[in-house]
Amino acid sequence: MNDEIYDDMALEQKAKQLFGVSLDIEQVVLRSVPVSPTAHATVFFTAKKQLFVYIDGQSRFLLKDVKTIVNRMGLSAEIYIPPHGNKKYFDEYGADRFKEVFPGMSHPTPDDLVYYRTLAPYKPALVLIAEVKDSIIYQYDRDSKSGWRTAIKFVYRRISLQ
Repeated sequence: MNDEIYDDMALEQKAKQLFGVSLDIEQVVLRSVPVSPTAHATVFFTAKKQLFVYIDGQSRFLLKDVKTIVNRMGLSAEIYIPPHGNKKYFDEYGADRFKEVFPGMSHPTPDDLVYYRTLAPYKPALVLIAEVKDSIIYQYDRDSKSGWRTAIKFVYRRISLQ
């Protein structure tokens, strides 16, 4: 029990240091479940009743890898929290990669950057979740036919006040 409290406190500190967001973890839904051969995820609620997933591991991840993992877990992402609170991190990285590939195009449009922003390094990852699809959160299982198995049955949908 004490180890779990310390893990939660460490996760709150990582969120503050690495992403510039202050989280108050209220309840952990899944703790350190495998999401690839070398990565694990923790799904948790904050005091504001927001559902987040924190993904970390040994391998290097790109934004596109994190998007794939979140999708295969059966989750719909609302916001991929950028590192160090830099809201333009993914766009800036995508623009730099685009200019490397197309040096003659000095003003790329947002449509031009759609692919290149997914190449941004994103390890660890913190994602605000909009909903749990089909009310099931999956975890990686190399012995399963699909490579994924049910980790927990869980119903969640974020209600937007806009």
